[in-house]
Amino acid sequence: MEHIHQIQHLRNTISNLRDEKPNIRIGFVPTMGFLHEGHASLLQAARQQCDIVVLSIFVNPLQFGPNEDFERYPRDEARDLALAKAAGTDIVFSPSTAEMYPRPSKTQILVSGVTERLCGASRPGHFDGVGIVVTKLFQIIQPDAAFFGMKDAQQVAVIKQLVTDLNMPVEIVPCAIIREQDGLAMSSRNVYLQPEEREQALVLSRTLKQVEQKVIEMGGNLPASELQQAIRKQIEEMPLADIDYVEILAYPDLEPIERMKDAKEAIIALAVRFGKTRLIDNVIIQLQE
Repeated sequence: MEHIHQIQHLRNTISNLRDEKPNIRIGFVPTMGFLHEGHASLLQAARQQCDIVVLSIFVNPLQFGPNEDFERYPRDEARDLALAKAAGTDIVFSPSTAEMYPRPSKTQILVSGVTERLCGASRPGHFDGVGIVVTKLFQIIQPDAAFFGMKDAQQVAVIKQLVTDLNMPVEIVPCAIIREQDGLAMSSRNVYLQPEEREQALVLSRTLKQVEQKVIEMGGNLPASELQQAIRKQIEEMPLADIDYVEILAYPDLEPIERMKDAKEAIIALAVRFGKTRLIDNVIIQLQE
């Protein structure tokens, strides 16, 4: 496994690989580090589908608002490299902030529509930062396929829209949410949770699972507003829970719906704080044939 810090070094390495084997398929997994088994599952999927696997580790400052956790975002490079190697990664790219942004960026990438609800509404500018860094990484690496976890389903929708609109020659591969044994969606931020917060956070996956079963049993006839109220009521039973949003939308366009059956696929998405830790989770339900 090769560990690279400079953009030009990475470009030269990938160029040499493509010169040696013109038909080589390169898979890319972008991350902000502090890797866990969810990231490992993305790397394993890339390993199965591609000849070369590139992992990036970069905590992108443009994704964080002024009161968010950029400085305290967990970092552990040695642990990350060990997990990456065990998952069969060929190249790890971990640039500095100065390497990625040697001067303030004057270019903005705004994906409208799909960024205006969910995390886009509660974290203004977040997806602008995602758009810039993903575009830069795609330009640097020029992968054939990029692998993203569905825990952040809105991010997947945004990146798919970005790639389609800009005719980027990269396949976006969504990968299933990986959960702890007790159901909590794996996240680098889970390390922040105090024991009581973590216990109460299990309400998220438990509620989503119950609602999914109810929707399937009812054939999608339930009004979305009633489901939202039921989800909120169940989460609010946890005294440490502070709800950011509970939304039910069509997926991937993220438009409002009146009933679950109104969309080919519908997402039930939520963001909830436990203490200082903001957790997101979702379930996507397919009801139409």
